[in-house]
Amino acid sequence: MPQQNYPGVPDRVKAVICDSIVMIGFMFAATYTFAQFETVPDDARIIAFIFIFGLYDPIFTSLFGGTIGHFLIGIRVKRERKPEKNIIFPFALIRFVVKATLGWISLLTVSNNLKRKAIHDHMIGSVVIYSDPNEQEEIEQK
Repeated sequence: MPQQNYPGVPDRVKAVICDSIVMIGFMFAATYTFAQFETVPDDARIIAFIFIFGLYDPIFTSLFGGTIGHFLIGIRVKRERKPEKNIIFPFALIRFVVKATLGWISLLTVSNNLKRKAIHDHMIGSVVIYSDPNEQEEIEQK
């Protein structure tokens, strides 16, 4: 089995940029949907806000192993001890809250460890990996 190569800061930042664009798309979709109705209950607006800004990342990370941005860049968030398994929702939520709270500071530890784990990865025992070993080789050659 080939040794795992872990994504660094550039791939993580690319995924964040992609996710920002996806979230803008979600905002446009919600706005367009709400505009189709004469009145929109505040509860619907609150649910849309909570999903876009609070639950998108943890739901996608726990169910699919990463957000849409992660998929586009070819990286996945997995359990460190069982990399074939996704992290569970409560851990994905904690990971997201820490990541959102610390912002870019969370990425300071990525270059200082072999598995390139950010602070939020250390806290919950997750690791970011490439989804396809062939993608690792292509990235290493660039």
